[in-house]
Amino acid sequence: MARAAAAYYAGRDPFGARGDFITAPEISQAFGECLGLWAAVVWQQMGAPAVVHLAECGPGRGTLMADALRAIGGVMPEFRAALRLHLVETSPALRDAQRAALGEATWHDTLATLPDGPLILLGNEFLDALPIRQFIRRGTGWMERFVRDGGFVEQPAGAPALPATAPEGEIREWGEAAEALVAALAARLATQGGAALFLDYGPAASGPGDSLQALSRHGAADPLGPPGEADITAHVDFAALARAAGAQGATAHGPVPQGLFLQSLGLVSRAAMLARAAPRTAGLQLSAAQRLVAPEGMGRLFKALALCHPGQPVPPGFEGNA
Repeated sequence: MARAAAAYYAGRDPFGARGDFITAPEISQAFGECLGLWAAVVWQQMGAPAVVHLAECGPGRGTLMADALRAIGGVMPEFRAALRLHLVETSPALRDAQRAALGEATWHDTLATLPDGPLILLGNEFLDALPIRQFIRRGTGWMERFVRDGGFVEQPAGAPALPATAPEGEIREWGEAAEALVAALAARLATQGGAALFLDYGPAASGPGDSLQALSRHGAADPLGPPGEADITAHVDFAALARAAGAQGATAHGPVPQGLFLQSLGLVSRAAMLARAAPRTAGLQLSAAQRLVAPEGMGRLFKALALCHPGQPVPPGFEGNA
């Protein structure tokens, strides 16, 4: 899964109508603007440090960050002056697109090279692309799934704690890579200060099931098809990530449904303002906002999870959901 994802993103721009899928920043500029203002409020909650690192994991074309920086500059220029921009991206093609959208930034292959100091990190539809492990119940034990010659093969399972009893054929997934990333990030936040916000899709509670999927040209594809030809993802286990963060001393807030989170940040009101400013595209602006917040759209399946320094106040959008 990791090798297929690396091959997929290395030389292409998969976003938009001409690509394979559309993400929230491409749907409405209000999405990135709201996240930028979320970061601005968090910076204030941190005590407004003179220098703060603003980072994004998997920044796509740079659309989200461009919208965020525009909103930050207009509403809180002192935060704009304090922030240092970092982008975690391995794709040369997408780095070129980000450079065109944002100008100069500092690029990183991993979170490990982000400089020390207070950090605010954003990650939209980033965790779902990290590789998972799958386990399937066979008889009285568990087998782990691997891929060989375009199909699954099974070997005796090791490592994770799996239920002692389960129905024949039950599948359990372990987002080992996502948990490791979140644990390292949480340890940093607990000692150096700051917050991270992830928006992605998956259930609020851990449970069984096979969520491995692939998209190509806005339709379902075979995840075991030719590597690098489709976007392969899996649902995010938010509960497991919250536990991993807590074990490293950070405070986890959420997950909360994306629709409720974005509405609390004022996304619908902002979309209405954009609609009034451009009557010819008003319908598109309002329908885009509804797609992001409506339960039948992205509002329920997608969730928001925040990780913070333990002394940090509850961040915007998570009040009453800590």
